[in-house]
Amino acid sequence: MPKRILRVNMTNLEANFEDFPADFAALGGRALTSTIVEKEVDPLCHPLGPNNKLVFAPGLVTGTKAPSSGRLSVGCKSPLTGGIKEANAGTPFSQIMARMRIAAIILEGKHEGDDFYTLKVTMDGVKFESANKWVGKGLYDTYKGLFKEHGDNVGIAGVGIAAEILGAATGVCFNDPEGLPSRYAGRGGVGAVMASKGLKFIIVDDDGAPGVEIANEDAFSEGLKKIVGALTSHDVTKPGGALNSYGTSVLVNIINEAGGLPQRNFSAGRDDRAEMVSGERKAEIIKQRGGQRPHFCNPGCIIQCSEVWVDDVGFRKETKSRQPLKSVVIRS
Repeated sequence: MPKRILRVNMTNLEANFEDFPADFAALGGRALTSTIVEKEVDPLCHPLGPNNKLVFAPGLVTGTKAPSSGRLSVGCKSPLTGGIKEANAGTPFSQIMARMRIAAIILEGKHEGDDFYTLKVTMDGVKFESANKWVGKGLYDTYKGLFKEHGDNVGIAGVGIAAEILGAATGVCFNDPEGLPSRYAGRGGVGAVMASKGLKFIIVDDDGAPGVEIANEDAFSEGLKKIVGALTSHDVTKPGGALNSYGTSVLVNIINEAGGLPQRNFSAGRDDRAEMVSGERKAEIIKQRGGQRPHFCNPGCIIQCSEVWVDDVGFRKETKSRQPLKSVVIRS
């Protein structure tokens, strides 16, 4: 089975698979979403109208044993900036999608009325289901219900209440390896674009999927060894290194000292309060409260720059057993 594109028309609730264009063969992730948006979206269209398109695309090696490759790009014309937007998240959703040999999902059109829908994609086909019962509800409880209905091994992409009311900076939320709705393709309003089309969730189920096709197994294995070796030995990416210990916010103090912190709408490069939100400070608080640092956002991530941030009440770890939380959990 070759790679394919799933094109979803929300105006008439139709979805069809298309051949993946040969001239896109070297494209994945951000390169693919932005190329499709540039080619297919009128730059003068309203971002929340029927002529904008929302594109989901995993990376070229997503779904393989390549380390830290479980990333997904979401692209559209941004309702916040008016330009081409690419938002990115690490999530098992991307790996499931790739194993199904879906190179991209393209949402187009706009469903009229107040109804919201769930798009479920399996190896047997695609179907639309009503999502109205989940409207106006928080995603933590909602994702518990969705996993209960569709099984623990699916991937979920969804939008929350802020996107339902078309917030211009809302994101698309994906599940993490524990099944929690914590992995956001954020900023730029990709969530509002998805909600504006009448789509609340996309659920992907790779049961029976063929997996990612690798053209040259020997070359891939050799490259894999080199990448793993590089990531596990570099001071930034190795276990106990900068990202593993402090997350991406390890850069806050460094950039602040260099005068490059984007403060006050880029009118200043430093702020005396920067240390309070630095990776080093966050790591201290996470340890005090009983959170988790490091954490992986998708299976196979060896950098593990994610973290589990909890409130000062404490935290009881929740997994796909769906036991209730006693406190707020935020993952970054």
